[in-house]
Amino acid sequence: MKQLIIILLIIIAGIIGYGKYSQYKRYNSPAVDYKTEKNIDLTYHNQETVLKYNEAIEDLNSFIMLQWTANEIDVRTPEDDDIATKVAVEKYAKKLAKLNFYENILENSSILKEKGLSNDEIKFMEINGSDFESYKRKKNFDQIKSLFDPKLNLYNGEKNAIVFEVQKRLVELGNDIQIDGVYRIETLNAIKSFEQKNNLFSDGLIDVLTLEKMFQ
Repeated sequence: MKQLIIILLIIIAGIIGYGKYSQYKRYNSPAVDYKTEKNIDLTYHNQETVLKYNEAIEDLNSFIMLQWTANEIDVRTPEDDDIATKVAVEKYAKKLAKLNFYENILENSSILKEKGLSNDEIKFMEINGSDFESYKRKKNFDQIKSLFDPKLNLYNGEKNAIVFEVQKRLVELGNDIQIDGVYRIETLNAIKSFEQKNNLFSDGLIDVLTLEKMFQ
């Protein structure tokens, strides 16, 4: 009889202990605090995106906690393969994908700012669908084009900033000419050859069409 009582007490203690453990496990989930090692631009030009990013983090953290406390499922490292776990993990994956979408935008903005771009420049790139290299080329061309004066007549021996830029570009394209900004016959001939190869009017003079083709 005494042994039976002891067995019953052990069983009762086990039931109570398991209940306490389940309760502890339910309300003491693994650390739920999404963090990233990426550099995030929180001063991004579109602050609504920053807000959505933070909301996505809170949504993800809340979902992880809910699944743990309600169903004892850790969606990040699931132990079971039942239907409830699969559904929970699928929802988690979608929430994480949404978070990563905003995170990648903000990380890219941070990278571009490290290269010296401003919010306005990043916004311009996004609107026009250009990458950083294309943007740099366009910006460079715009600067060079600003030097061009259609009323300016370049004569042999004349020195000009736009001649210097054209000479640099012609050398990049394989021409063996001197880069000094002086408009000599070798520069004229190199321009003329470029125009011939690109189906432009071949006069060796600098004009807008030649510049656009040369620096595209």
